[in-house]
Amino acid sequence: MYRHVIIAGAALCLAAGNVLVVAEAAEQQCGQVEGRILDLQKGIPVVEAQLWLEGTAYVATTDSTGHFVFERVAPGEYKLVVTHPSYELLTVEGVRVEPGRTLFIKQKMTELPVPEEKPEAQTKPVQKSTAVPGQGGELFIRGGRANEVAFILGQAPSHSSSSIMPLPHGGSATVNNAPYPAMFFKHYGVNPFVDTEDDHLSTFAVDVDDASFTLVRRYLEDGNLPPTEAVRVEEFINHFGYDYTPPEEAAFRVFIEGAPSRFGGKNTWLLRIGIKGRQLAAEQRRSANLVFVIDVSSSMEWSNRLELVKKSLRLLLNELTPEDRVGIVVYDSRGRVVLPPTSIRQRARIQAAIDALEAGGPTYAAEGIRLGYEMADRMFDPQKNNRIILCSDGVANVGTTGPEDILKQIKRYTEKGITLSAIGFGMGNFNDVLMEKLGDKGNGHYAYVDNLGQARRIFVDNLTGTLEVIARDVKVQVDFDPSVVRSYRLLGYENRDVPDEKFRDDREDGGEIGSGHAVTALYELKLHKEAFGRSLGTVYIRYKHPQTMAVAEVRYPISHRDFVGEFEAASASFRLAAAVAEFAEILRESYWARGSVLRAVAEVLEQVD
Repeated sequence: MYRHVIIAGAALCLAAGNVLVVAEAAEQQCGQVEGRILDLQKGIPVVEAQLWLEGTAYVATTDSTGHFVFERVAPGEYKLVVTHPSYELLTVEGVRVEPGRTLFIKQKMTELPVPEEKPEAQTKPVQKSTAVPGQGGELFIRGGRANEVAFILGQAPSHSSSSIMPLPHGGSATVNNAPYPAMFFKHYGVNPFVDTEDDHLSTFAVDVDDASFTLVRRYLEDGNLPPTEAVRVEEFINHFGYDYTPPEEAAFRVFIEGAPSRFGGKNTWLLRIGIKGRQLAAEQRRSANLVFVIDVSSSMEWSNRLELVKKSLRLLLNELTPEDRVGIVVYDSRGRVVLPPTSIRQRARIQAAIDALEAGGPTYAAEGIRLGYEMADRMFDPQKNNRIILCSDGVANVGTTGPEDILKQIKRYTEKGITLSAIGFGMGNFNDVLMEKLGDKGNGHYAYVDNLGQARRIFVDNLTGTLEVIARDVKVQVDFDPSVVRSYRLLGYENRDVPDEKFRDDREDGGEIGSGHAVTALYELKLHKEAFGRSLGTVYIRYKHPQTMAVAEVRYPISHRDFVGEFEAASASFRLAAAVAEFAEILRESYWARGSVLRAVAEVLEQVD
């Protein structure tokens, strides 16, 4: 209650500072805090220390003399937090502000010790085991930039478990069945075939994430099979581009194609539904208010994952424009602001703050995320992109640690229009479950970065798509004609299922689509014998305008003319999607892929241009 009073009063006093003439009464109800921050041992000023009155919008930075000032502060008692990359965290309790008075504070900070040089540790080779038992080979599908895709097929190993084998990227590793400790995934089940007599409607929220593919690729490139629960089929499918042409003015263009299934068994057909979002040019992107929320706990030291975060954000900073602003919040044993909202015109200052970050301590993720949202809320501008970019391994071991509890904190911010991109880093001690849910419920997306190439794909090649949402709460409902379609099975999207009756309930959460993003869904179908030459059903898409939140719904028929009579006659992109989906089905040991072999997948890939 008291904290709410402080925030309300702070808003009043801050508003007063934005007018040229302030009434005397308004001035008298505000106070001021100023002072100096010095080095404890040397007595010299601490320059560019970041100060924050905890729980409020008040932030300040020390000048060349160590001086700082908070003007027009609401009366009340605060905690002053002072941070600097070269000094220990300083907190000052009981900072009492009185109306019409200036409180002077002089504090000293303790310099952090210079870490001793440690000899480089010998790199232990990662151990390898990629052959799928009984499959007769091993297959690597590797996505690249601008739809460049490599398909690599090798022979099954015949050597002992201690042998060294080459990896697709040129490295080497030895065999091991448990390559990474503490990897947290969740299995959402496998969709069954559904008889249309029982339910002719299939409803799901769209998903543009591809983190599952990138994580699994890392397992395979390091020579290990992934856990089955790490494989989300829709994220494999949606990692790849399928040459969909974007619409010029409409929100979406829909592509429907069908053919006999190459992998689904006798008398099974495969239906592809592709949705392509309108693509904005880079110069059409609205200015952005970004908050980087960065995990600097001790687990981020592993494999230099914090260094990869720094390099990735440098790529992003280089793409931003002078009208964009960036703030930085970090968290380890506690959350703290290290950079208040700063114009990209001060790019060097932003980069210096990122470069100075070091990892250590436990992980209070909930507080870091909360502070990030509070900063984004203070920066909020309805005419701009307002987004949090969370860089973390997803671990939370202090304070609120469960995903549902953390998600409760952010609901009101997402409703306001603040979105979140959850960007995962690291193998081992990685929580895929939390990161995936944060990206989903944060009305943004979830991606995984294992190298700078993947970071470039997200922050450079597709920056406008990452930042500029063109449709919110997008849901798809496919209405199959029971007289034509006997049964159907949606490949993937198990954790994006939406009850059929909730499709037109606009309170029900859907997925977000960014500029130029594409979503692809595949269905396996069993048709009635007399069904050929007839339309199969209708695709409905319901979504909200990203700014006005006005609801729109469009429909597209599934015509028999969208189907070809042979799998080989389908487009190359259709065959690619089919092969990628089957690869994922094999990796997750799907019941519906129990007779599949990787050689058959490879044969399809070898024919794709």
